[in-house]
Amino acid sequence: MDGGPAFAPPRKRSVTIAGHETSISLEPMFWTALEESAKVLGRPLSALIADIDVARLEVRPVPNLTSAIRQWLFREALRGGDDGVCEGLFGLGNDVQP
Repeated sequence: MDGGPAFAPPRKRSVTIAGHETSISLEPMFWTALEESAKVLGRPLSALIADIDVARLEVRPVPNLTSAIRQWLFREALRGGDDGVCEGLFGLGNDVQP
């Protein structure tokens, strides 16, 4: 993705969701994938995270936000980026099914 190390510890960032600051810890590869997804969708990063947050709250049991973000990115990668999101981010072909 960015030529960085294949494995790196999580990095914590603060984002505002629905008017509230929250901290999210993700590995750099997930931050990169999330930023690229937001760019492809033409949305601010915080808006994409807010969308994922809303979707996770509809699931029982409710996963934590970091887990929901990783799962959303992985699902998008497995779908092959049908809408242009995460297309090829993880080098997975369109023949991989979620």
